[in-house]
Amino acid sequence: MTSITAITIEAADAPAAERFYNTAFGLGSRLRVRPSQEPTTGFRGFTLSLTVSQPANVNALIDAALAAGATTLKPATKSMWGYGGTVQAPDGTIWKIATSAKKDTAPASKTFDDMVLLLGVADVAASKRFYTEQGFTVGKSFGRMYVEFESGSSPVKLALYRHKALAKDAGVAPEGAGSHRIAIGGAGPFTDPDGFAWEAASLAAAS
Repeated sequence: MTSITAITIEAADAPAAERFYNTAFGLGSRLRVRPSQEPTTGFRGFTLSLTVSQPANVNALIDAALAAGATTLKPATKSMWGYGGTVQAPDGTIWKIATSAKKDTAPASKTFDDMVLLLGVADVAASKRFYTEQGFTVGKSFGRMYVEFESGSSPVKLALYRHKALAKDAGVAPEGAGSHRIAIGGAGPFTDPDGFAWEAASLAAAS
């Protein structure tokens, strides 16, 4: 089964971005940072999410991110589906921290259960076909709105969402231009219909 081995964030100040991620989230080998001066404006077309077991962990991770220099896009709040909030890292990457649980069952912790890469795509059905052709297996599918692929032992899950809907969920305007400033390691090399670049796992590991 095709999977993601790691995400590489491209940042103008790579050392500063590395310090932020190590301090805020402690993602280990799931996420790497490399320098890039590629121009980008507005929404980059993707978000990264950390799903956790309880609201206290949402607060712990968001507080750590804000203390390390992130800014709030959506404060953590309760909703019908659970509890969560969205922040933007200093390098511009948008992170959503969320849980489906509505009550705490343990002391607060910065631990998380899953890391999810959510790509905002122009045509969910077309992108779904593309990724199944690359060897991905569909886990959940909700028509032309949302698709989640099975992750197996992958450290990062992959999902697709309509571009405008993802921007709205993140709390930003959908307009954006320039580089996504992200490279996905594992199944590549190829570029998907929305311009997201995938690299071979060996190249991603060397970045």
